Amino acid sequence: MSDHFATNLKLACSHYRSISEVCRQLTINRAQFNKYLSGQSRPTAYNLKRIGDFFGVEDYELSQPPEQFARLIGARIASEQPGQTSDPISELFKPLHAQAGNLSRYCGYYFEYSNCMSVPGSILVSLVHLREERGSFLFERQERQERSSATDLHAEVRCRYLGAAFQLQDRVFLIDYESLTLNEMSQTILIPSFKSRITRLNGLKTGVSSGDRRTPACTRVVWEFLGEEINRINAYRQVRLYRPDDPRIDDDVRERLSVGPLSNGLFEIE
Repeated sequence: MSDHFATNLKLACSHYRSISEVCRQLTINRAQFNKYLSGQSRPTAYNLKRIGDFFGVEDYELSQPPEQFARLIGARIASEQPGQTSDPISELFKPLHAQAGNLSRYCGYYFEYSNCMSVPGSILVSLVHLREERGSFLFERQERQERSSATDLHAEVRCRYLGAAFQLQDRVFLIDYESLTLNEMSQTILIPSFKSRITRLNGLKTGVSSGDRRTPACTRVVWEFLGEEINRINAYRQVRLYRPDDPRIDDDVRERLSVGPLSNGLFEIE
C-alpha cells in the first residue's frame, strides 16, 4: 500500500462531522483508526475492505495520488449527496444510527418461523440474511408460498423484503418493505440473546395479509440461526408453508409460536 493512504483517508473523513462518527459507523476502535490516519499502522485486508465500502471506493483507489483521489471522492460525495444535503428520510434516521447498538454478532442467516398472515393455521418458514454494510445493518427476507387458485392448483407466491435493523436498549427493531410489489411494509421486534452462542430469538411481527382484504395482523416469530455462511440453495428449498403438525417443525418452535390469545397464534387487527 502506498504512502498516500493516510492522506487520502484523512480527506475521506473530512466529509463527515468527526472522526468519532466515522469510527462509530465503521465499528473500528478510535485509537487503532488514529494509527491509520497518522501512517503508523496499515489496516488488515478485512478492515481495508470495510473502509473502502464505507466511503464508496475500491481498495486500490485509497492508495492513488492525493490529487486524483480528491477528484474521485469529491465526485462520489457530490453524486450521493446532491446539493451537499441528505434526503429528509436519511436525516430523520440519523439519530437512530448514533444511538443504535452493534449487531455484528447477529449477522448471518436465519430461518424465520411465523404464523402465516395470509393462510391462518399454517406456519411460514422464511430465509433471512442480516448483514453489515458501511456501519449499518441491513437484511433481506425471502418468502415463498404455494396456494390453490381457480386457474392454477399450485400457484406460487414469492416475496422479497428489504429492510434495516437497529438495536435500541434491549430490543432489536427491524423494518422492511416488499421489494417486488412495493405494496406493503412490516416491522419485527426481537428479544436479543444474552448467551455466548446464538441459537433462537423470539419476537413479534406486524404486517398485513397478502390477500385481497390486506388485513393488518400480528404474529409471534422465531428466528433460528443457521450460520454466517450457508448453502443458500438448500436453505431456500425449505422456504414454504407447513402444517402445524408437520414433523419438520420441531416442538420447541411450535410451542413458541402457539403462545398467545388465539389458537392459531395470529392476532388480527380490525
